[in-house]
Parts: sequence; C-alpha cells; structure tokens
Amino acid sequence: MAQFPDEQTKSGAFKRQEDAFRDWVKRDGSTPFPPERGRYHLYVSFACPWAHRTIILRKLKGLEDTIGMTVVDPVRDERGWAFRNGPGHSEDPVNGFQFLSEAYRATDPNYRGRVTVPVLWDTQTKRIVSNSDDDLLRMLNSEFADFATNDYDFYPAELRNAIEALNKIVYERVNNGVYLAGFATHQRPYERAAKKLFETLDQLDARLASQRYLLGYRMTEADWRLFPTLIRFDAVYHGHFKCNVRRIVDYENLWPYLRDLYQHDGIAETVNLDHIKRHYYMTHDEINPTRIVPIGPALDLQAPHGRETFGEA
Repeated sequence: MAQFPDEQTKSGAFKRQEDAFRDWVKRDGSTPFPPERGRYHLYVSFACPWAHRTIILRKLKGLEDTIGMTVVDPVRDERGWAFRNGPGHSEDPVNGFQFLSEAYRATDPNYRGRVTVPVLWDTQTKRIVSNSDDDLLRMLNSEFADFATNDYDFYPAELRNAIEALNKIVYERVNNGVYLAGFATHQRPYERAAKKLFETLDQLDARLASQRYLLGYRMTEADWRLFPTLIRFDAVYHGHFKCNVRRIVDYENLWPYLRDLYQHDGIAETVNLDHIKRHYYMTHDEINPTRIVPIGPALDLQAPHGRETFGEA
C-alpha cells in the first residue's frame, strides 16, 4: 500500500506534489506582502526536513523576534498535521487552528492536495503566503534583511549558478531520493532511487575531502539544504526507508561535515531527533505497521570534527 496514494504512479514510483502557494514577501513593494516585524508566522514541524530548512534559516539570520513560529505535533494521522500541546510542540496561538488543513482551507476552500509544512502565514490578510521551502529560504535570506541580526548572505550572487546546479542534484537524488526509495511500492523504482542516492552521497563525500563546505570555503544555502537529510539518515532513512548500503557515520568526510554543521551556533536546538523518529516510525504505518520507534542509533554529534583546517566561512 502507498503512503500517499495520490502521489503514487502506476510504476510504483513516488511522485511528490507541487507546492500550492507561492506568493512572496518582497522588500521592493512589488507584492502585497511587505516585510514587517510580527506580521508573518511560520507553521513548521521539527520532523519534516523541508520545514527544518526554514527553521534553520530563521535561526541563522536572527529572525526569531520578527517571524513567529509554531511547531505541530510530530505524530500525524489521517487528519494531517495537528496543533497540540506536548514536548516541543504546541497549540496554535495565532489562529486557534486545531489542524494545519484549516490554514489551507482558509486560503483556498477548494484545496484538495496533501497538507504540508512549512507554511508562512500572513496575520493581516489571514492567508498562506507560501508553502514552498525553496522560496521561503530566499525570503528569509534577503527579504527580511532590515530585521535580521545576521547579514551573512547564504545565496551570494557570485555563487548562485553553482548553488542552483548543486541544489538540483541534491534535491532530486538525496533530499527527495530517500523518499523515492522509501515510498516506492515496487522493487525496480526502489532500487533505481537507492542506487542514485548512494552514487550521489559517494560523490558528495569525495567533494568534501578537500573543502569544508559544498561550494568551497564559504557556507551557503546548499549546505543547509543537504543537512536536514543527513541528520535524519542514520536514525530514519537507513532502516525505515531501506537506504541501507551505508550510513553517514561510515563516510570519511560526510560524517565530520555533518558534525561541523550541527555544531554551528544555534543549529543543535533546531534538531529534535525525538520528533523526527516518532514522526516517521509512527506516522508511516504502511511501512512500519507496529509503530515501534527504535531507541538508537547512538550518534556523537558533538565529537570534534576537525574541519577547521579547511578555513572559516
């Protein structure tokens, strides 16, 4: 049985739906959504890698006092993402929604797709601005610059072509690749996705042998697109999604690179392995019908990574 039947092809391959809402917050006044302190609110899940990227950029840019954030319950049932009080998640303080689907219906009463995180909500127009993590990363990086406490540019002009080219590969083969393997319902599409995934991880490991970050000595958006998949890999994707050729801890360079990113200021607090494991193992009951959550793995993410020798960002 498929986890998401509407996104399953006849071949047994998983085909992810497109983002439904792609309006933009813009500094130049070209959209109805100007950047303002306190106007926008992020609905996220610590479990979801797509949402995790936006949590990271909000943290790195120092936008916590500008953009509010509410975390949903990591355990999702047939009603979708829910707002409940619990460890690391809460009720919705902005709209009093019980389910994230209410935000989707408030924006488009005819919406029939899967309800996903992240969501950027506009408290003035009372609608979703965007549920595209791709667009939200760019908005957080540049459009809220007047409010950011960190002016570091994660998408510099001189590296944009290289970032886009690498993002495409990482998204198709790694970020989404683990899902193509995990949600496949036939052997051949599973094997095809898993082989591409590990070919790409091997290439990334080789790339990181002589440079600290994916694009050299400068940290970029590309690193933070890869990180959420790497941090979930050994705990979830290796076993739950059958991506078991190698673990990240088995890689000579990817493993210290992951620790390097994890130890960057503020990043550890964006990682909630309890939410991550409970979401995948308890929500995907077609894959894990017992809903038993593994107690491992034991990962020493605070161990010295030794990658300072490649220079500072």
